[in-house]
Amino acid sequence: MITVAPKTARLEKCFENLHAQGRAGLITFVTAGDPNPQCGLEIMKGLPDAGADVIELGMPFTDPMADGPSIQAAGLRALDAGQTMRGTLDMVRSFRGDNQTTPIILMGYYNPIYSYGVNSFLADALEAGVDGIIVVDLPPEEDNELCLPARIAGLHFIRLATPTTDDARLPIVLRNASGFLYYVSITGITGVGAAGADAVTSAVRRLRSHTDLPIAVGFGIRTPEQAGSIAREADAAVVGSALVDQVTKGIADGRDPVEAVLSLTRELADGVRQARNRVLS
Repeated sequence: MITVAPKTARLEKCFENLHAQGRAGLITFVTAGDPNPQCGLEIMKGLPDAGADVIELGMPFTDPMADGPSIQAAGLRALDAGQTMRGTLDMVRSFRGDNQTTPIILMGYYNPIYSYGVNSFLADALEAGVDGIIVVDLPPEEDNELCLPARIAGLHFIRLATPTTDDARLPIVLRNASGFLYYVSITGITGVGAAGADAVTSAVRRLRSHTDLPIAVGFGIRTPEQAGSIAREADAAVVGSALVDQVTKGIADGRDPVEAVLSLTRELADGVRQARNRVLS
C-alpha cells in the first residue's frame, strides 16, 4: 500500500468535522454541464449552501455502463450542450474561486481520462482544485493505469464495494483506496431500486471490520427519509439520480432547474442532519 498524502486535506477535514458534529454527511452527485455549462455551474456553486458536504461531479461520457436512464440522459444533455473534460475542470476552477473548503470528487469512466492523457489529467485536476476521483470501470487489478499515479500525484482514489464484494475480495478492493469507501447498496445501475435499512446496516458494520476509511452509501437514495436512514449508520449518504431528475423535471415543467436541484438538496440535508438526533430523542 502506498502512503502518499494528498496535497490538500479537504476531504479528511470534512469527515473529521462531521465526526466532531456527531452526524453523517451528504454527498451530492450532479453531472458537469447539465443541462448546459452555465446552469451546471450555478447548481454546483449552490450545493454547499444548500447542505452538500461533498460534491461528486460526473464527467460526461457517451457510454456510462453503470448508470441508469437519469444519469445517462444528463450526460447526453451535457455533451450536446458542449461540455468537455476541459470544461469540467474549468467548472472546478470557477467553483474554487468562491469555495476552498468543500471537497470535490470527479466520478466517471476511464475512457475520457485516457483520451485526455493520464498525466495531463492528473496535473490539471490538481491545479483546478479536485480532491479525488472515482473511476467505476477500473478494477484493482489495473491500479497501475490510474489509481497509483493518482495517489502519487496527490489525489484520493475512491473505491466502490457492492453487496457481492465478499470478505476475500474486500482487502484487494481496499489495498490502494483512500478518502472514503463508496458502498453501492444495490446490485445494478444507478437510480433503480433501493436497499433495505437492515441490509445497509449489516453491510456497513461488515465493512468497518475491514477498514478505517469513512463509509459512504449510495444508489437508490431518493428521499430525505431514505437519506436519514442511511445517515444513522454510514458516514455519508450519496444522492445522485434523484437530483439529476430534478433537472429533467424542472425543464419539463418550465421551472428553474437550478432551484429545483437546490430545493431537494436542502430537504435531503435536513434528513441527514436530523437522522441521529431522532434516534436519540
